Amino acid sequence: MQILDAEKESRIWPLFRLGFRVFFLGGALFSVLAMLLWLLSLSGMAVLPGVGNPIWWHAHEMIFGFALAIVAGFVLTAMQNWTGIAGIRGWPLAVVAGLWLLPRLLMPLRGELNPLVITLDLLWLPLVAGMVARPVLQVKQWRNLFFVPLFVVFTLLNALSYYAAFSGNWLLAERVFVTAVLALSGLIAVMGGRVIPFFTARATNTDKPEPRPWLEKLSLGTLWLGVLGWLLLPRTDGFNNVLAVMLLIAALANLIRLARWNSKLTPNIPLLWILHLGYLFIPLGLLALAAALLQWGISISLATHWLTTGALGMVILGMIARVSLGHSGRPLVIGRPVVIAFVLLLLAALIRSLLPILLPGMTNMAYHTSALAWMLAFGIFSWVYWPILTRPRIDDRPG
Repeated sequence: MQILDAEKESRIWPLFRLGFRVFFLGGALFSVLAMLLWLLSLSGMAVLPGVGNPIWWHAHEMIFGFALAIVAGFVLTAMQNWTGIAGIRGWPLAVVAGLWLLPRLLMPLRGELNPLVITLDLLWLPLVAGMVARPVLQVKQWRNLFFVPLFVVFTLLNALSYYAAFSGNWLLAERVFVTAVLALSGLIAVMGGRVIPFFTARATNTDKPEPRPWLEKLSLGTLWLGVLGWLLLPRTDGFNNVLAVMLLIAALANLIRLARWNSKLTPNIPLLWILHLGYLFIPLGLLALAAALLQWGISISLATHWLTTGALGMVILGMIARVSLGHSGRPLVIGRPVVIAFVLLLLAALIRSLLPILLPGMTNMAYHTSALAWMLAFGIFSWVYWPILTRPRIDDRPG
């Protein structure tokens, strides 16, 4: 499909020719910097002079700065394939990317309560929502309109997180952050169901398992009910028990869903096993959160990292590695450095999630070691993919 004029495309800096380029590279680089600042802050160094609550900053920036940048890049790119209408590129893409980047750079210096930081940070996601809505409405592809209210919801959660910071209400902030993480996990569950079985079938030359409607409704429905419940239900023993049961059902349903996707065929295909293992961390994280609600010896913070470092980190790294190759006209082949990055991120997830449970006295070491492994993983991705994302497609097609 020749969506754009080649001469017009050639005048656009490759980094801004499609959303995946600037947001995948920018998000990966930012995650390395943010994790480095967090690691130094944990070590007692004053590297966040304007930030009043470094824990709030760490949670906020890894969710609304890193993860949602990757989501924005993916959706802005995928909309072109889904609708057949040229994706956002050039100066409009540069503007929204700049609105994403400026709060990331200003917040460590000006703080989380700075009006300029807050204003800029609350602008970029609604702009992405508008950019996504335009082609969907043009072709009346209502199925993919799902992303527009989702970006609006994330904007409202972002605003609520700033309100929590302004009021000094850490319990509200934690509730908002966990809700956002669960919503991102729900998004991965929706998109994972579309692409992971498809990728697996193509790479292994096997039949794609047909989704079972009852299982899809149960696994996704209970997960999204868990998102709403975490945000809205009162924190009493009775409601906690109800929410825990909901998360347990979602965990078991998603385990069954994953078991149907032929994971046993993926150990020798890194671009697949990273996605399958990453998805596995969704039900594991839901089980951990249920255990935290039932006060079974695990904190909410620790349980949440099964989803953040595990599910979000691994699925994001696997997807951006694959999508960047496909959309730059390259074969879906990765070298040893990227495989090492996958292994490092798996280690980061296991260390951050398991070590504090098995050896509580080594919790501080788990923080530092997992953060270092994360930085190395996304640092390797940035190094390998820099020339891929900043240069034109190798097949001279637009994008």
